[in-house]
Amino acid sequence: MAKGKRAEAMAESRAKLIRAARRAFATQGYAAASMDELTASVGLTRGALYHNFEDKKGLLWAVVEQIDSEMAERLRTAREQAPSLWQGLLAEGTAYIEMALDPEIQRVMLLDGPAVLGDPSKWPGENACLEITMRTIRSLIEQGIVKPVDVEAAGRLLNGAALSAALWVAAADDPPGVLTKAVDAFQALASGLLRKPH
Repeated sequence: MAKGKRAEAMAESRAKLIRAARRAFATQGYAAASMDELTASVGLTRGALYHNFEDKKGLLWAVVEQIDSEMAERLRTAREQAPSLWQGLLAEGTAYIEMALDPEIQRVMLLDGPAVLGDPSKWPGENACLEITMRTIRSLIEQGIVKPVDVEAAGRLLNGAALSAALWVAAADDPPGVLTKAVDAFQALASGLLRKPH
């Protein structure tokens, strides 16, 4: 029983730290977020932080994983609500680029995350996104909608284009102004895969 309560308390501490870090990283930025203030805001010590995440960077990874999971769900919804598989592929890429306007995603996932954690295309969640994109492209090729191209190359290029567009929007002086250009260009590039116009 004591073991179960301890595990529950540890999980609760971990969840509190992630919630507090999300707020701090999104509003103050990673560099300015104070770990002493963050831990104190949830009634914990720096020891709890280090026990759960090793360091501030480990806490950022946990925040990125949580936000990435939520983003994946939003992308799945965009894809599934589209009237066709092709339109779902475009909707998913467009939704990813549009998420760059969300202040939390912009700051944590597209500005501070890459600066601290490195190339987002190498983050663990990206493999799952790539698999979904490749599966979709493969189906579109089989249906004769997309030209017979290398599935992995097309998937990596489409995902890379969406990521680059989102990074551009996030870092722009006028993100909403850049968004329209980025989405239009992304859709035009993707349409080059089509065997015939839809």
